[in-house]
Parts: sequence; C-alpha cells; structure tokens
Amino acid sequence: MTTGIPDPHPDLDSATGGPAGGDPGCGGPAGGKSGDSAATGGSGGGSSSGAAAGGPVADGSDEDRMARVALTWLAEPGNRAVWAMVQAAGAQATLDRLLDGDIPNSSLRDMIIARSSTGDARRLAEAALRRADRLGARIVVPADEEWPIRVDDLSTLELDTGGRINQDTRPPLCIWARGPWSMAEAFERSVAVVGARASTAYGVHTTNEIAYGLAEREWTVVSGGAFGIDAAAHQAALAAHGLTVSVLACGVDRPYPVGNSALFERIAERGLLISEWPPGSEPLRHRFLIRNRVIAAATLGTVLVEAAARSGATQTMSRVLALGRTAMVVPGPVTSAMSVGCHELLRTNPYARLVTGLPHVLEEVGRIGEYLADPPRSPGHARDALDEDSRLILEAVPRRGAAVPEQLAANAGVSLRTVLRRLSLLEMSGLVIRRDGAFTLPPRPRPVEEDP
Repeated sequence: MTTGIPDPHPDLDSATGGPAGGDPGCGGPAGGKSGDSAATGGSGGGSSSGAAAGGPVADGSDEDRMARVALTWLAEPGNRAVWAMVQAAGAQATLDRLLDGDIPNSSLRDMIIARSSTGDARRLAEAALRRADRLGARIVVPADEEWPIRVDDLSTLELDTGGRINQDTRPPLCIWARGPWSMAEAFERSVAVVGARASTAYGVHTTNEIAYGLAEREWTVVSGGAFGIDAAAHQAALAAHGLTVSVLACGVDRPYPVGNSALFERIAERGLLISEWPPGSEPLRHRFLIRNRVIAAATLGTVLVEAAARSGATQTMSRVLALGRTAMVVPGPVTSAMSVGCHELLRTNPYARLVTGLPHVLEEVGRIGEYLADPPRSPGHARDALDEDSRLILEAVPRRGAAVPEQLAANAGVSLRTVLRRLSLLEMSGLVIRRDGAFTLPPRPRPVEEDP
C-alpha cells in the first residue's frame, strides 16, 4: 500500500537497524544567499510562531529540528492539535507525548498509530535530515532568521467550510528549502500567480506579461510548479532573470510533475524549491490542498489567472481572502470554461479585485502611491483639446466641399466673430484647410501599400 512516507532504508544499517553513519543533525548549507544560521542548523534571530502565540520560543537546536521533522511525518502539516501542543510545550516534549500515546483526540490518535506502525518517527526524521544534507537542501524552523514570518498568520486562520483540510490550517512546524536564496528575503516582496493546469493561450499570455513584469521589478514570483499557469509564471520570472519560488506538495528532491523536472532544476539553481514534507515524500492529492495555505499566507497577494468551476486555485484564493491578503483575479472570455471560477469569485466576493494586467497588479500590491495605473484611454487626437465652440464649428465643416464662415456660423449656431477666431486656431492645428475664402477638412491619409 502506498503511504507517501519516505523510505528510510537507504540510510539504515540493515544488520543493526541503526544509522548507517553520518551526522544525525540537520542538513548542511545550500550555499548562496541563505543565512548561515539557517543553513547550518544553528539558532537564528528570526520570529518564532511560538513567541507570537505566547508559547515557548523554538530554540532551533538539532533536537528541536529533528522533533519538528518527526511531528510533520507523524501528522500532516497544519494539524491544529499538534501545532497547539508545540506552542504550549515545544516540539520535543510534544513528540515524546505523542509517541507515549498521550494524544488529545481520537482522529489524531488513529493517525499517529497508523504512521508509527510503518517506522520509528525519530529514526525516519534523522534519515530525512541526512538525505537533505546529501541533496544540498536544508530544514528551516521558526527560530531561524530566514523563516518566512507571514506564514505565522495561519495561526489565526479560521474557515467556515468543513473537512479536515479546511480545519487543519495552522502554520508549518518546519520548511525544507532547496536553493541559494533566504526564504525571508525571497518572500519579503512576493506575489503568487496561480491558475489552471489546462490553461489556454490567453491565460499563458496574460501570465507571461504579469510574471515577467513582476520579476523585472524585483518582485518574487511564487507558484506551485504545476503544468499550465504555474509553469508559465515560473518560466516568465526566470526569463526576466528574476526570483521565483515553487511551493511543492512533495519532497524537494522529487518535485512534481515529472514533466517539469528541467524547470524545477532551474528554479533550484536560481530561486527556491520549498516544501513542508521531508525529502522522498510523494505528491498525494490532499497535500496540494494543504500546501495552498502556505502560498496564500507567505505572499503579499495572489493573482488568479484562470480557473475552472472546481479548481484547487480557487481553494487557494479562499485562504488568501480569509487571511486578508490581496486577492486579484483576471477575467476571461465568458465562453471559456477555464475562466468560470474566476468570474464566480469576482461575482460573489466583493474583496476580490479585478486586474487585467501588470499595472493593476502593481497598484494592488505596491505601497500607496508607488505604482499608479493610468486609466485606459484611446489614442490622443488634436481635437481632444478643443473647446466647445471649436468642436461645434469643426463639426459644421462639410466632409465634402467647402463652406464660408457665414455658413459655418449658421450651422454651428455661434456668432460670425466666434467662427472667425476659432477658424484661425483650427487652421493652425491642421484640422481645417482654407481654400479661396472657404474652409474644408484635410484629406484623410491613405494606407501605405506594402510591396508584393
């Protein structure tokens, strides 16, 4: 039976059942711009979700990291009961309590028993840390300087819909990262761009424009790495030589879908791959829904480009709106099934903002006055600056033939004196031509014919 649990056996000595060697501590540094304390497993000065909620501050020690990894393996990320226990007593004490069978509710108890029957949580955590070390990945906890502090807002997220996934929306206990950038730096100015896997040419074009423009202006583009809109967002950010982060629903060593493997490698080299699940974890369906809360919380806002009536991207937007983040939606053709979810969100939620391109997105997520999108206007014309009398006189000039000032005065309903004054200005602007004391319109320019 598939469990989605990383196989510990490559890291265990088959003869003794113990570790096959190596440091059982956290993964080594990934290099580049990530903070030293986060990369080496030392304690950083970052904000702790425990401190924010009044519980004990996570110390970031090797034991604390190992306990957080083990807890994430025992119970899926976001588990409300486990997170509350960690806030109250710390990760190590919570792990001891759960493994001793002191479990507060029946559903969590069943989950712990089922997971524990497949392996030892502590040993599996140590194996995952060694595996990450070999991969060049690292484990980041709330005590580290590179912790993305916006995800701590998940501690207060409450959703009206039922189901475990909609209730277990608490912050991550730890996050695995693969790539040269610090998560805190990457997410500081970040916008998520999400949408349908079965995207249309319209959706990909709009995504390219928005993601490329954001990256060009030093905004981090965040998405989920899927086919369609997600992949287009990542690719556009990379094409602009910008920073992009892919938030995965599986281990950072086996990004999904496999068809985007080359893209994921480029992201790992120049941006970040992150996940709450240990290396080797499978991309199970429910994990994508769990993952979406991190995309919603870690960024300043989310752009939904295309979404069908039932779409995981609209589920992400429900988290965005519940967290009070900026929810931006791109409208599409009313005939497109891939825009039904977008239109329904715009129709039913007054806090969803309609955006049609990069200027609107920048205006929504930027600081007040930083980006002001000009209202749409048609191309300028010389007659736009005319006063009312000049417009009336110009309208009175016949399209064919010419008219003397007296005729224009009668047709426009203004005095002859006014006509004579305005005709001089209209002639200087090139809007009328004088011929033998009469006035006519200039000939229209002919379209340029291309050589065969």
